Amino acid sequence: MNKTIVIDATEGILGRVASHAAKQSLLGNDIKIVNCNEVMITGNKNMIIAKYKRARARGGSAQKGPNFPKSPERIMKRTVRGMLSYKQGRGLAAYKRVICYNTVPAELEKTEKITLKREIKVNAIKLSDLCRWM
Repeated sequence: MNKTIVIDATEGILGRVASHAAKQSLLGNDIKIVNCNEVMITGNKNMIIAKYKRARARGGSAQKGPNFPKSPERIMKRTVRGMLSYKQGRGLAAYKRVICYNTVPAELEKTEKITLKREIKVNAIKLSDLCRWM
């Protein structure tokens, strides 16, 4: 039952990709999310940037928290974490089964990928652009 699911996040919406990954991970599947820097966040660009800057400013020093990531693959994994009960055993085990990549690694190039790409009819920015502006 423990199968590996590869999700191509190119032009997918961040929340939809993360919720699909969290659900499949809770079912016991190993999840690999590739092209995390190409995932889209919908909404007003300035409001999205301000929200993520606030989240980063909330963090403390290296010894204190909360520590909010700045790289696209870490933001993706953090979003998946928000959809899991990661402080309990089942959620923590599911969280450990999720691995995110900014590009497609060599060992996953020939595997079949699930794409959650949808037509976006509202304003959106790429996660890589958000990380550049943070």
